Amino acid sequence: MAPILCTPTSQLSSESNAAQTLHLLQRCSNMEELRQIHGQMLKTGLILDEIPASKLLAFCASPNSGSLAYARTVFDRIFRPNTFMWNTMIRGYSNSKEPEEALLLYHHMLYHSVPHNAYTFPFLLKACSSMSALEETQQIHAHIIKMGFGSEIYTTNSLLNVYSKSGDIKSARLLFDQVDQRDTEALNLFHRMQTAGIKLDNVALVSTLQACADLGVLDQGKWIHAYIKKHEIEIDPILGCVLIDMYAKCGDLEEAIEVFRKMEEKGVSVWTAMISGYAIHGRGREALEWFMKMQTAGVEPNQMTFTGILTACSHAGLVHEAKLLFESMERIHGFKPSIEHYGCMVDLLGRAGLLKEAEELIENMPVKPNAAIWGALLNACHIHGNLELGKQIGKILIQVDPGHGGRYIHLASIHAAAGEWNQAARVRRQMKEQGVSKLPGCSVISVNGTAHEFLAGDESHPQIKEIDHMLEQIVERLREEGYKPKLGDLLLDLEDKEKETAIHHHSEKLAVTFGLISTKPGMTIRIVKNLRVCEDCHTVIKLISKVYAREILMRDRTRFHLFKDGNCTCGDYW
Repeated sequence: MAPILCTPTSQLSSESNAAQTLHLLQRCSNMEELRQIHGQMLKTGLILDEIPASKLLAFCASPNSGSLAYARTVFDRIFRPNTFMWNTMIRGYSNSKEPEEALLLYHHMLYHSVPHNAYTFPFLLKACSSMSALEETQQIHAHIIKMGFGSEIYTTNSLLNVYSKSGDIKSARLLFDQVDQRDTEALNLFHRMQTAGIKLDNVALVSTLQACADLGVLDQGKWIHAYIKKHEIEIDPILGCVLIDMYAKCGDLEEAIEVFRKMEEKGVSVWTAMISGYAIHGRGREALEWFMKMQTAGVEPNQMTFTGILTACSHAGLVHEAKLLFESMERIHGFKPSIEHYGCMVDLLGRAGLLKEAEELIENMPVKPNAAIWGALLNACHIHGNLELGKQIGKILIQVDPGHGGRYIHLASIHAAAGEWNQAARVRRQMKEQGVSKLPGCSVISVNGTAHEFLAGDESHPQIKEIDHMLEQIVERLREEGYKPKLGDLLLDLEDKEKETAIHHHSEKLAVTFGLISTKPGMTIRIVKNLRVCEDCHTVIKLISKVYAREILMRDRTRFHLFKDGNCTCGDYW
């Protein structure tokens, strides 16, 4: 490293100097090396560049190899630190033995009118949790609402956690009832409510079952269903719908059918829940059968029913049937298709390779197309190799939805597939300059009633050493089967070896590996992922199902995948 640090700056352009410094920071492993890099940055003036300065500060504030005192010295000498830098310092203090410093720093942040983002409050609330600072938590809660972060899931989870740990179950429950999206934090609160002796009404049960459905934690969902039976709680249409939805989203359609059969009152919402359940499992023909049974039973479909049945047709490639259903909405049932229904049709046509027809449908829509519709067409362009149309759609998407990181990644992928690496790098650079980040991949697996969450590249799990060791064995075993990583355009700024390391630590691979070491041979492994499963992970999991003789049921953002004997029920098309 030393010879690189001594390279005369006069021989380097400012751009290459910055790139070299970023590379050194990425490789840096201790504070001695960091001090050398810091000195070079002071000499060259790179300390005034936000990106290298932010990287430097992030390393200093790291609880593993950094020095928080050194980080504070660096931070105090930066003229007008950006939001990322303030968050870095607040996070550093929240993880330290001085959590009160995080709150003091936040007061300075407010005084200087520094903009907040979605990462500011979770770090602050972690500091509050360490101090059991209920009054400060309530003040920060008010700021969260005032600044428009009240619906941000990570912030809400942090609030729930602090209120629960502080013993303020009442505030936690009030917040819980207002949350639209619920996860593992919601389940923890559910158990705390039981411990506190709070009576569980239908509202709490519905909310918690929705959390189980979102996470795909079947064991916990079954436990709540058993609780309902034991306490003879009436399963009204709302609770029945959520139970059906939970079982379907957790991969147990047979149990969903059993709940349906035992319900006395079967309105349109209950039938719709069953149809939607078949849709996400890719069982389009059966969804159509249920759609016909519903009408035979005298129940009229509503707009949500049509969203479910059109989605089912899309996943099963039933183009002709979907067109007939779409046309019947207004002609037979008397309501005009909404933008969601047009989105289903664009997705259906795109998946079937009918890109021109999908494009014409968008042009003739009576409503302005949204990001979801353009996104469906872009995905189809990527799948079917229509790269020119894909580039056009990708540019439109970024204009329509400039704050969504996935839009930039998708367009960069299109350029990369066309061999236009400079253009791909330009799109990623644009994303970085706009301050847009990509939503990290997150996968959840439930083992023995406990939900384990993994993020891409995650090193925080207590059994991560065992997981990494097993993952190395898996990769070597799969290479013997002829596996080669599908690197594609993954992380364009990395070398191939680094790309392999990154792709092997995708969240679903970590979750599946944990499932292999944590469950008995032959047991089905169940995974839920927040994003669409990537091509390489899909290939790897198919091979794992064959080599390790396991059924692996995965629900990604799009649909269910059942991996068995080296194959997937999606037919490699999702």
